[in-house]
Amino acid sequence: MSTAMLNIRVVQPRMMSLRQAADYVGLSVKRFPSACPVIPISMPGDVTLYDVRDLDRWVDDLKTGSRDSDEEIIGKL
Repeated sequence: MSTAMLNIRVVQPRMMSLRQAADYVGLSVKRFPSACPVIPISMPGDVTLYDVRDLDRWVDDLKTGSRDSDEEIIGKL
């Protein structure tokens, strides 16, 4: 019996579509936009994507209980 060697590489994308971002944080696509304050980035070609680092930061903030005040949210806009 011969053996075969597989060389598999998994690449985690930095930018994610709405569906990917919702799956990544464990929310439904329907609930994600209203629950997640992360603002997607407009990419060339009229594509809107979410940065995984922003999603990670948001989830980490939820875990530690630190939430932005209304003034901080307005300042980010």
